[in-house]
This record gives sequence, structure tokens and C-alpha cells, in this order.
Amino acid sequence: MRGAVVTVLGLGHLRPAPGTWASAAATLAALGLAMAGLAPLVPVGAVLATALGLLAVPGAIAGQADSDPSEIVIDEVAGQWLALSFTLLPLWARGVDPLAAWPGLVVPFLLFRLFDIWKPGPIGRADRRGDALGLMGDDLWAGLFAGVGSVILAAIWHGAIIGWGG
Repeated sequence: MRGAVVTVLGLGHLRPAPGTWASAAATLAALGLAMAGLAPLVPVGAVLATALGLLAVPGAIAGQADSDPSEIVIDEVAGQWLALSFTLLPLWARGVDPLAAWPGLVVPFLLFRLFDIWKPGPIGRADRRGDALGLMGDDLWAGLFAGVGSVILAAIWHGAIIGWGG
């Protein structure tokens, strides 16, 4: 059971770049929820993935030399869903079709992958912990950075199109 959780039903075994595959699958799942009118379940999913990860990851990495094996991708799912929550919830609240606002899916995905790979500031500090909390934490920080970055970029984009003064 632990293996199914940490690899997200085997997504972590896809090569190359299992984290990117898991992030893409998480994005598609979030899109499916949003298309069904269930966007509020995306942040709920982020919380559940985080909780499951914090429970399963310690046993999965116990006794391993590598404290962040590439097949563990529950952290990417949690972080990606956190990032997507910043755009999917406002779209849902305004009744906007998420496909009509497709940058609201692409930008958080790309920013999440950027921050997860680059690991600036607190993302890198969490990653360097070398334990289960760090393994989950760096992706949650990356998700937060990506979500906030998506909101900032959307504000700039819409301000540039609509005009700063209205």
C-alpha cells in the first residue's frame, strides 16, 4: 500500500522525469475535477496528498541512502494541486470554463516544475533537510511559489490587456 501511495499508483516509475509525469497527471486530474464543477476538491486533494505523503514517505525512505528517490512522486502531486488551486478556485468562483482560461493550467504547471527543479530559498532549504518532511515540504513550497507567481502573472497579463487604469 505504501508503495502505491508514494509512487501515486506507479506514476513514479515512468521514465524519464517521473516528477514531471506526476505533475502532468495531477494537472489533468485537477482539470477533470474543474470541468465537473468540483474545483474546490483540488485544494482538498492537495491536503489529502500531503497527509498521505507524510504518513507513507518515512517508511518508504527508511534505511535508504537516497532520502528523495525519484520514484516518490506524491510530493509532486501535492505541490502541483496546491499551485493549481490558486487559479482553478477563482475560475470556478466566477463560473469560467477552465479550458477557456487554459493559461490558468499551463502557467502553474510550468512554474511548479521550474521552482521544483531550481529550488530557490525555502524550497532548497526544505529539500536539504534530507527527511520525509523535507521531501514533501520542498514541493509544497514550490507549489506555493507557483500559485502566487501564477496570480502575479495573471494580474500583469490582464492589466496589460485591459489597461492599468481600467
